[in-house]
Formats: sequence, structure tokens, C-alpha cells
Amino acid sequence: MGLFSRRKTANAGPGDGYGPDEALETSAADDSFDDGVPEDHDGDGDVALESPVAVDGTTGPLDRSAISDDSEYLNLGAIWVKGQPGLELRLEVNEREQQITGVTAVLGESAVQLQAFAAPRTEGVWIDIRNEIAKSITDAGGTAEVRTGEFGEELLTRMPQQGADGRTVFMPARFVGFDGPRWFLRAVVSGRAAIDGAAAAAVHDVIRTAVIDRGDEARPPRELLPLRLPESKAETAENEVQAPAGPGTVADLKPFERGPEITEVR
Repeated sequence: MGLFSRRKTANAGPGDGYGPDEALETSAADDSFDDGVPEDHDGDGDVALESPVAVDGTTGPLDRSAISDDSEYLNLGAIWVKGQPGLELRLEVNEREQQITGVTAVLGESAVQLQAFAAPRTEGVWIDIRNEIAKSITDAGGTAEVRTGEFGEELLTRMPQQGADGRTVFMPARFVGFDGPRWFLRAVVSGRAAIDGAAAAAVHDVIRTAVIDRGDEARPPRELLPLRLPESKAETAENEVQAPAGPGTVADLKPFERGPEITEVR
């Protein structure tokens, strides 16, 4: 059995300005509220879903309704992660609001951050979000290129960060989006898997086997879906402190490091 622990991370670096929530919040106020009731949509801004990013229930990520046996999954609320050898999970916490904002799966020198959001029932949001992320990164001096990958259209980025010697270096990351039934999952692949296909295989398996449990609550589009500690781990995480990460750890691979984390090694 793994152990969850809470760890205070270093202050965010230059790349934190591209944090996962920022682009999603850009136009959230412009979206109609999803009250759980089907509605006609006659707006001019419909976004066509791109195959294969539209989840079809048979390939991952999966909707909760497609899962009958949850015994192999770690239930983190809106996101369920399937265990595999060598997998380390880190739950990212907004310390000010005491809210878990994302889960990062680490495998060797690679990592993938997963965040799930509410979405409209009538249209996808990935195309718009992808464009917003690309603009944010290029405006800050980075690069962003749309490419076709295993999961469809994805965004390959290089984000400016301060290196150990004080010089600016560019951190590669891949943004992948999935439009599901009233939810949207964003995966941010970093480390070696961002540029190495062989290293990406295990990370992609984490994405492919992830399950999204949106729930039935009415939520505005782009609202972060709630995450939580597994019940058996919550009390332990409050009482145990992990030492700061040393040089060369996976913490160095995370362009979106924010606040405390909760870690499980499986």
C-alpha cells in the first residue's frame, strides 16, 4: 500500500504563468450555465468535435458510466486513475482555498497532469482552449504548435523557464484535450514523454485508462470538477510531511508546480 504525504514545494517559476487553470478561466463567464436540462443551441460559435478526441465510451479516457468494475482504480473524485508499476501520484493543492486542483502521474522521467472540467452538453471546448493556451504561451515568449498525435490534435509547446545557471531554457510540454459527455479532460505531458515517443507510451496509458466521474450537479462550463483524497488516505495526509525534493527529481519536470502536493507511490 502506498503512502500519501503532504509536501511544501518551491515557489513557482517563470512557467507558472501558463498554469492549467488560467486559460480555462479566460472565457468561462461567456458560456451558458449547464443546469442539467437539455436545451436548444442556436449560437454561431459551435465548435466541431475532432475525432478521436471526442470520447466514444470504448477508448479512453472513459466516462464513469462505462465502468462496471472499479477495483483497479484509485478514486480521486472526478478523476479515477488506474494503477500500474512505478506510478507515483501527486495531488496538487491550492493552499489558499484548500482545494485539490489536479492530479499528476509520474513515471520515471515523465509526468502527466490531469484536470477535469465541466463542459456544455452541446459543443466541445478543446479547440477554443487549445487556442487560448497557445496565445498565452506565445505572448510570454514561448512557442506553440498544433500537431496530430495519438489522441488527435494536440499542442506541442516550449515554455521559457529559468535554468539552474540563471539562463532562460525552454521546457517542452504537450497539451492534449478530450471532450466527453458534459466534461472536458486536459492532460499536460511533461518531461521525457513530451518529446520521446517510447517514453510516452506508459504516460499515454495513464491517460487512456483514466475515468471521469462528472456527477449530476449543475455546473457552469469550464468549472473545475472536484477532486479529493481517497477516504482511507485523508487523515494520514494531514499528519505526515515529506522532505523537500532534491535536485533532479520529478519536481523539476513539472512546469505547472503550485503549492503543496500529496503523493502516493504505488
